[in-house]
Amino acid sequence: MKKIYIGAAYYPELWDISEIDKDIERCKELGINVLRIGEFAWSAVEPNEGEFDFELFESVVDKLYENGIYTVMCTPSATPPRWLMYKYPETRIVKPDLVRSEVSSRCHACKTSPVMREKNRIIVTELAKAFGDRKGVIGWQIDNEIYPYNEGCYCDNCKAAFRSYLKDKFADIQKLNKAWGMARWSLDYNSFDEIAPPYPDEWRHPSLRKAWWNFQCRQIKTYVDEQADILHKYGCKNVGTDMMIHNYLSYYDVNEKLDTVQFNHYNPASELADTAFSYDFLRCVKDKPFWVTETQVGWNGSEYADSGYRPAGNCYVNTWLPIARGGEMNLYWLFRAQKSGHEIGHGALFNTAGRAYRITEEVKRASADLVKCEKFLIESAVESKIALHYSSTAENDLSVAPIVKDLDYRSTVVKNYHRAFRHYNIDVIDTAHGLNGYDVLLSPFLATVDENGLKERVTEWVKNGGTWIAGPMTDIMDENVCRYVNAPHSFLEELAGVYVKYQMPLDNDVFKAKWTNGGDCTVGKYYDAFECSESTKSLARYTDGEFAPLSVIAERKLGKGRVILVGSVISDTDILRLVNKRPIAEASENVILTERTGKENGIIATETENKKGYISLDGNYTDLITGRTLSGKIEIEPYEVLVLKK
Repeated sequence: MKKIYIGAAYYPELWDISEIDKDIERCKELGINVLRIGEFAWSAVEPNEGEFDFELFESVVDKLYENGIYTVMCTPSATPPRWLMYKYPETRIVKPDLVRSEVSSRCHACKTSPVMREKNRIIVTELAKAFGDRKGVIGWQIDNEIYPYNEGCYCDNCKAAFRSYLKDKFADIQKLNKAWGMARWSLDYNSFDEIAPPYPDEWRHPSLRKAWWNFQCRQIKTYVDEQADILHKYGCKNVGTDMMIHNYLSYYDVNEKLDTVQFNHYNPASELADTAFSYDFLRCVKDKPFWVTETQVGWNGSEYADSGYRPAGNCYVNTWLPIARGGEMNLYWLFRAQKSGHEIGHGALFNTAGRAYRITEEVKRASADLVKCEKFLIESAVESKIALHYSSTAENDLSVAPIVKDLDYRSTVVKNYHRAFRHYNIDVIDTAHGLNGYDVLLSPFLATVDENGLKERVTEWVKNGGTWIAGPMTDIMDENVCRYVNAPHSFLEELAGVYVKYQMPLDNDVFKAKWTNGGDCTVGKYYDAFECSESTKSLARYTDGEFAPLSVIAERKLGKGRVILVGSVISDTDILRLVNKRPIAEASENVILTERTGKENGIIATETENKKGYISLDGNYTDLITGRTLSGKIEIEPYEVLVLKK
């Protein structure tokens, strides 16, 4: 990390040229040092096929740089111009009802269309030539919130490519039939040509649904990769693509060829604390600082305002939290409210008349405070000995076959696991991520373990001293969303030294449990009941219901480490009991703590629930925002941030 960037999305093509200078002065007044431009401007820079005009954007980039403001340039492939999409109709997606999309909003380009790919290559090449080495351009965003909207495109090109994708994977149609279990209901295919995409109005086979989703995500990855290759060819730095909060579209896959992880979120004020989960995940994807490329200033919206309002102080903390957790950029959507169009009701830093809101002052205050703390932030980092799995494969497995009714994988991992670590540094990782350096790994609801060599890697890591806390619902499916037949797990039952006697994917209030060495153990949502082998110790047992006295938590030592198999969702207190690590400091539950280490050392405390809290310090610290020297038990005001240098 070399600098902290605070800024917003800006659309100079929508404003009279005379407004640009006024907006630059507004940026300087707020302490904004970066703007993101060009993401929807294809028709502005190529008004007619093959006619390119970058003069406006060149002028804006130069003016910004002259005033100490940097630029993130964007490729405009999310909004191809009307002339392109009507001249070449195959570039427009076909919706599940088999009607080709009209040119009415955005993100309606087919990712498989050869014509669309060629037109993208041309515009991205011209942009890279014009801005690749231009002073002030510090990064690039490819497309905008790229995603398989409406479960992808159903055009003939996509259908043919999907069949080729499956043929490459399985080679023989009978192998696909066996892998997906198509004999059930006599659904066997006779050839790959018979395979149709899963249509939303049908009762769809989970294996087919997941395969279709994986295919659409692969098309997106190659779509992004193709643009990244061009940008890199012309020397463009910090290339990324702004992704949304879910991991359905794998962050690790999409960012494989990219330089900087970019992230958009519109979590309302009430979910401020949960954004820490995303930041703990983002910084691990590339093991480097990430960029928040979009978040709401005051309210979200389309033709009307939506998603509630941020009470006083919330926007300030929303600016700070990603930086505290390892980011280096926080950009708001947007700088100036739209005067027309689909998002006329969306909030911004300034209204259409260029007048500030109350929340604008919070961004100004946050920018000034971040400058005070910049040296500390640049010379320290977030390091963790604890990791929590959050898997793209599991997210997609449990989307098409949740097993437990109404199970939301991401929400469950956030609320039932990550929240327990509000006073700890914790890395959130996908299964491809390395395990070296971690003492403890938690893998709840990791439906598929047999990928990325994880089975072998986690076993070796445990033998070398790691503690793996696995379950519930971990290692229960293969890559095709099929259950195992020789045992409930592919290898976890054997590794943990248990016999899984019962499984119940139903929540109820019948089952109760206690720790074997005393005290209640909370259980809920899903229930596995184990018989332990001689080499395995029961840590908690069912005490009520038909599963008593079978184990719900079992521990087996393996080499220098141990495997702990958990058969139900347990409480925060019970999770921390298994982890057995000291928190960064004692603090109230409404305060998130982040320990920063490196050339500079200290703690960042953020209050996220708009109420008073506290932190108890083990020595003398200097709050870099106020200059106060603090020690002992310190009261924290609602939405206050303390940057405590030791």
